Amino acid sequence: MAMEAGRTAAFLAALRRLYPPGAMHTDPAQLAAYECDGLTVFRARPLAVVLPTSREQVAATVRLCREHGVPFVARGSGTSLSGAAVPVPGGIVIALNRMNRILHLDPDQRLAVVEPGVVNLQISKAAAPYGLYYAPDPSSQVICTIGGNVSFNSGGAHCLKYGMTANHVLGMKVVLATGETVEVGGASLDVAGPDLPGLFTGAEGQFGVVVEVTVRLLPRPEAVRTVLAAYQRLEQAGDAVSAVVAAGLLPAAMEIMDRLAIEAAEAAVGAGYPRDAGAVLIVELDGPRDEVEADLRRLMAVIEGSGPQAVRLARDEAERMRLWKGRKSAFSAVGHISLGYLVQDGVVPRTRLGEALARIQALAARHGLRVANVFHAGDGNLHPLILLDDRSPETVERAEELAAAIIEACIELGGSITGEHGVGLEKRRFLPRLFDPVTLDLMRRIRRAFDPDELANPGKVFPDEPAPARGTAAGPAPRDEASRGPAEGGRGAGPGDPVAAAGGRRGERR
Repeated sequence: MAMEAGRTAAFLAALRRLYPPGAMHTDPAQLAAYECDGLTVFRARPLAVVLPTSREQVAATVRLCREHGVPFVARGSGTSLSGAAVPVPGGIVIALNRMNRILHLDPDQRLAVVEPGVVNLQISKAAAPYGLYYAPDPSSQVICTIGGNVSFNSGGAHCLKYGMTANHVLGMKVVLATGETVEVGGASLDVAGPDLPGLFTGAEGQFGVVVEVTVRLLPRPEAVRTVLAAYQRLEQAGDAVSAVVAAGLLPAAMEIMDRLAIEAAEAAVGAGYPRDAGAVLIVELDGPRDEVEADLRRLMAVIEGSGPQAVRLARDEAERMRLWKGRKSAFSAVGHISLGYLVQDGVVPRTRLGEALARIQALAARHGLRVANVFHAGDGNLHPLILLDDRSPETVERAEELAAAIIEACIELGGSITGEHGVGLEKRRFLPRLFDPVTLDLMRRIRRAFDPDELANPGKVFPDEPAPARGTAAGPAPRDEASRGPAEGGRGAGPGDPVAAAGGRRGERR
């Protein structure tokens, strides 16, 4: 034990030599802020937290970790909702928020080179004077960072038309878990050789630390039209989505919120949703003006034929933003109607959306809990918000059982265990339900090719790797132990959409 303590002291002393005062935390009160991510069910206290300001500092830190055999977790704003950013007991957190510069913005080439701590929305703000923007828009885009978006292959409401983060990353610089800095991709979509940026995007930090990202920018659409349709029943909204797709339309976004989610959004931000509706559907069209106006006429005909109780077309940009504010605030807004909640994230084929919603409602009734449904209807990505009293361990346990049952239902319906939030700690036990042993072994071999010692975010994704234990809901864990905190899983919407385990580029979810 004394020898182990001596090794830890030697590692911390060497780490302190890399960082100036204020850029390294070891005090328990400082470490407490990094114990969990947006899914507070899992907690662990790190050995230390460092805040680098350069890729050289990151590389030196990772080399030191490898030399001493210390695991590390890269972290942005901590909005992950799968436990993927939870520290490893005995390891360190590399917090990248101070690496927050936009290094280069080229309006002619329509690209931006940014550090990992740059907040998603800041890229669009910087590109706005040139009539450009960055398309992926997670609900947490006002706080989530590009490094986190890359780790989880983030999407957002408009991924139906524009794709995920992987579709907008041209290249990146990564400090591998070996301490070596590599550059993958470049400044063009057409790069010879394997799609390494696509491999790294969605890998949940298991290859190393992303220290620079080159993203592509898009021209602002000439016209945008946003429609809100209210329905008496949730199933009607789901059927309307199918009708829109069957009509050959490709909206930029299609989002559904049920009665509980509407109640929460109105209590939080007053978005103007009809409070007596069983569900609302938000459909947005964008593109060339003439094309949008033609599609709008077709869309309105489809919506009117789907039996809505009310239809509203946003009159101006202010009203449009108000409608989207309600949707993007939905996760945190649930805190206005419940002491706690647990966010789930599964995917089903669009054709089985209505069936999935009926299953969720039946499962909620069976477990005696309320569920608010918010989801990206266009690609079948469900976000059931399980409402609970997080002061009651029995209620928390029932909520976790319900969350697992929802994921099982998604698998049975031909879907996936995650659309955006990642595998992390929460869903790793379900991975063998999706992939056979040969495929899982291939994923591990890919991971070990970049991280032979498995020091980069270990214990996540793969079901048979050691992970922080789950204890009681009794509060913060002791040093170097993990426990379970209040299941308020997501008082802020999180980024992410990994291609399960190994990352990859894709335009839409399965």
